Amino acid sequence: MQSLIILASEAAEEHHVDHALSWGIGVLTLALLMGLLFALLAFGGGREHS
Repeated sequence: MQSLIILASEAAEEHHVDHALSWGIGVLTLALLMGLLFALLAFGGGREHS
């Protein structure tokens, strides 16, 4: 069990996360969702619904 924990911790140390890429994806997703929200608000009131 202890050797499994050691192997897992060594694997976690080798894993590198590119934070700039993560932020870029997050900003791009947020911009897309805000654009869709703006389109919904801009064109959603154009027709009456019964």
